[in-house]
Parts: sequence; structure tokens; C-alpha cells
Amino acid sequence: MSNERVEVTQSIYSENDRIAAQTRQFFDQSSVFAVNVMGAPGAGKTSSIIHLINSLPHLRSYVLEGDIESDIDTIKMKNLGIETLQINTYGACHLDAPTVRKAIDGLSLAEPGLLFIENIGNLVCPAEFMIGEHIKLLICSVAEGSDKPYKYPLAFEKADMILLTKIDLKSFVDFDDRFFGKGVQALNKNAAVFEVDARTGEGFATAARHLEELARRARS
Repeated sequence: MSNERVEVTQSIYSENDRIAAQTRQFFDQSSVFAVNVMGAPGAGKTSSIIHLINSLPHLRSYVLEGDIESDIDTIKMKNLGIETLQINTYGACHLDAPTVRKAIDGLSLAEPGLLFIENIGNLVCPAEFMIGEHIKLLICSVAEGSDKPYKYPLAFEKADMILLTKIDLKSFVDFDDRFFGKGVQALNKNAAVFEVDARTGEGFATAARHLEELARRARS
């Protein structure tokens, strides 16, 4: 009888997805709605989180702040009275489920509410990994250009909600609304897009109401 060599290849994502599912179950049991916040460096992720939290004062909010280095944004959050925990990856370009699962042990999660998980500034890898979230919130700024849905399709395909930030700069960067919107629609017809301005707070109240509605649906 001849010897046959059988190779079994396990998905590199399988263990991550298993832990992500366990983490999602933990959030459900804790009545915490988890939001995976994705976006490029400088898109306005931290500012957007702060505005959304301020727009939902009746809900308890928590933050996991992901960065390659530093705790600048965590200090900013804590100074605002927001319970925040820092995650530094020291080189890794995204958060994964094991890292998040370990980190949440450092949060009290004392009350039901919202958990914002600010992922590493990157439009590629964060979209590939589930981390236990209920939704993915994509932050993109007009300063990045209207071609981003075409260049980074996966992030837009995976997004459950999109914030277009820094809209006050549109006239300065020749942002093409129609081109951007067409690209988003081709990839994702379900994600609501909200235009916001962190300098004035414009648009965040409406976006926050939509986020609250998504959290309500997840509980029902």
C-alpha cells in the first residue's frame, strides 16, 4: 500500500474568529454594544468617538484605544472622564480578537452601554479581522480624497456605518461627492453615510441617533 501525504491547512483566521465569537457573546451578556472603529491615520477617529459619546450622554461609554505606540488619545479620553484603556501593538497594523479579549479584562464594563474599539490607523488589515464587535464604523475624511472606496474596497464593503469627516475642507481639496457616493453604493448599499465636522459638531447628533438605533436592534 502506498503512503499518501495529506496536508490539512487551517484558516489563519479560524482561531481569531473563534475568540471573536466568544468575545461577542461576552458583550451580549454584559449588554455592551461594541463598535470597531476603523480608519486611516488622521481621519478623525478619536474626535469622532468623543463627539458620538457626547451626543449620547444617557448611555455609558467605554473606549479601547489602539495604537502602535503612545497613549496620547487615551490621556485625552480620560481627561474627559471617559473610561479608556490603551492597547499598544508595537508594530502590528491591526487589532485582533485575542488582543481585544485580553484587554477588556481591564475595563469595568460596570453598566450596559457602548464600547468603542479604536483600531490601528489603517484601511487594509483592520477590515479583515473580527474582534468581537457588533458593527464596524468606518471613518474617512474628505482630505483623503473621494477615491478611497475604489482603492480600499474591503473597508467599505465591511462597514456597517460610515462617517465622512472634515466636510468643511471640501472646497479646498476638490472632493467629488458624486464619485465618492457612487463608489460606496457599488460596494455597500446598506451602510448609512453621515457627513460630520468635528470642529463644529455638525452631523454627529444624527449619526449618534443611528448608532443608538443599531444598538437597539442588536438587543432585540
